[in-house]
Amino acid sequence: MPNRDLVLASSSPYRKQLLARLGLSFKTASPDIDETPHPGEAPEPLATRLATEKALALAPTFSNHLIIGSDQVATLPDGTLLSKPGNHNTARQQLKRSSGNRVHFFTGLALVDSRTGTVRTHCERFDVYFRSLSEPEIEGYLHKETPYDCAGSFKMEGLGIALFSRLDGRDPNSLIGLPLIALNKLLREMGINPLLD
Repeated sequence: MPNRDLVLASSSPYRKQLLARLGLSFKTASPDIDETPHPGEAPEPLATRLATEKALALAPTFSNHLIIGSDQVATLPDGTLLSKPGNHNTARQQLKRSSGNRVHFFTGLALVDSRTGTVRTHCERFDVYFRSLSEPEIEGYLHKETPYDCAGSFKMEGLGIALFSRLDGRDPNSLIGLPLIALNKLLREMGINPLLD
């Protein structure tokens, strides 16, 4: 199968930086989808559905491409969803609730062949164990890194690592927003090998 251009269905600079690590040329485009969870939708299917919808939303525009979609859902042990906080107060509340807890991250991944309509998906789970954080630590972190556009209110690739006591999962890149180990597998299945192309 001849290789076709890759498109990353995301405006996230974090995902763009991760995909660039594979050394493949790609375009980026921002899909417009409704990210509202369906009633009773569990985190893993939600993350996978949103990743797939993001990729499929770009298929009419990029009709002979391989389109990568990804989306992340974070939950507290009681099932509460942790969204992108958007502001300081929400981020502070999220970190207070995460303090001393294990937070589950589900990163959905979809690779869509827009020429054939083939869709391959994967969901990567990664658990983060937060230290017991003091109020000054939370405030200090938020002022230093302002992670208001990140699910869970932290940037794992930056100072956010200081919030944790332990990480448990296969691919830490999934915490940043794109599970590269799984993506490499899906790309190979579609005829693209970053080590050979």
